[in-house]
Amino acid sequence: MIEFSLAEIAQALASREISSVELTGLYLDRIARHNPQLNAFITVNAERSLAQARAADDRLARGDAQVLTGIPIAHKDIFCARDWLTTCGSKMLGNFVSPYDAAVISRFHEAGAVLLGKTNMDEFAMGSSTETSFYGPTANPWALDRVPGGSSGGSAAAVAARLAPAATGTDTGGSIRQPAALCNLSGMKPTYGVISRYGMIAFASSLDQAGPLARSAADCALLLNCMAGFDERDSTSLDRPREDFSRELTAAASSRPLAGLRIGLPEQFFGDGCSPEVMQLVEAAIAEYRNLGAETVAVSLPSMQLSVAAYYVIAPAEASSNLARFDGVRYGYRAPAYDDLTDMYCKSRAQGFGAEVKRRILIGTYVLSHGYYDAYYLQAQRIRRLIASDFAEAFRQCEVIIGPTSPSTAFRLGEKAADPVQMYLSDIYTIAVNLAGLPGISIPCGFAAGLPAGLQLIGNYFTEARLLNVAHRYQQATDWHLQCPAGHA
Repeated sequence: MIEFSLAEIAQALASREISSVELTGLYLDRIARHNPQLNAFITVNAERSLAQARAADDRLARGDAQVLTGIPIAHKDIFCARDWLTTCGSKMLGNFVSPYDAAVISRFHEAGAVLLGKTNMDEFAMGSSTETSFYGPTANPWALDRVPGGSSGGSAAAVAARLAPAATGTDTGGSIRQPAALCNLSGMKPTYGVISRYGMIAFASSLDQAGPLARSAADCALLLNCMAGFDERDSTSLDRPREDFSRELTAAASSRPLAGLRIGLPEQFFGDGCSPEVMQLVEAAIAEYRNLGAETVAVSLPSMQLSVAAYYVIAPAEASSNLARFDGVRYGYRAPAYDDLTDMYCKSRAQGFGAEVKRRILIGTYVLSHGYYDAYYLQAQRIRRLIASDFAEAFRQCEVIIGPTSPSTAFRLGEKAADPVQMYLSDIYTIAVNLAGLPGISIPCGFAAGLPAGLQLIGNYFTEARLLNVAHRYQQATDWHLQCPAGHA
């Protein structure tokens, strides 16, 4: 059962081959066995999950089920969930039990899915390795001495180790796609605004976007069907007609199902910076796409080289504003001893935030300060517009852009912890997509020295269905996405 796709699990539940209670119990047992080693989950509440599973079984018995009814889903601990501890991987929220559900959580509840647990993450989503979490680092199931990526590393590790059939994540600069690449999963960041950010604890509001992590593009499509939709409570939510993101995922009608598709290969993705082993796997995947009928064309994204610098001005600036609310007054951590109100603010924030969060708050406050706003923040926003314009020009020549997701396979735990710049460069291929607000997906494309590598597919705005189809066709022709880490089958 743990190797079933979401559609196969749904069929098993519908045919009463297994109950939701039995299925949820299976995953809870696996979490109890493997999580002490992986640290993929921060919070698990078996009693509450099983109660939801019983409600799902009742719904299945009444014939009132949807596709995800009764299926356990793990959620990144950045989503508020009513009566669940919601920490965002931080000491600052270590005692925060949410009084309401995020929009994403509500949509899964409406679909009848079971909340399996809250997964580990980099503190306030700031990191690329899940090492900045107050609750300790998460290990990669493919090699326990390696990182799973970040900031959605707990979700990625949970799905890769078969502790959950699927999970949610968030992507501010690659935080779904990079962990997907390092853990041999499919992970999608949709167009900015397609999924509501209501109840998703903010890092950088103009960049953050929720998305699915699963074992295949087909599974991601089913999750996206549940997650997407307009929400009037989120001012950035887009009021668009609902769509079926799995509508193009039919059986291949020919041996060349992608005939006529133009795939853009940006020169900036294929120069220095990517490990030869990963690049070899990416080029093999491109060759497979040619076999499937796609045509490749050279494109250029000349401003992409500025994306990391622009991101690390814009994201910290927005973080410094968003995290100002954590002051020890209304909720969250409060210093146990202080002299006056100002002292309480200072000590609560100094003790409640970790080093990486403090670093980004300081950077953000600096670039927004008088005399530096124009030189840094406004300049970064101009670069952001150039990056979006580069993508717009590229999409006049192609429908999909392809390249590596991450410049390397998973690095060792602690390897880059002392060098923030090297850590930031882990997202060099993903950040531009967030700056432009475009959709992107990472899918498995092979292994280098036993470690997974990811292929990134980028589409124009609102082309999620096409991206999922292009990913799905590759997965019909290959079996990389079906591989399971040793000891977790």
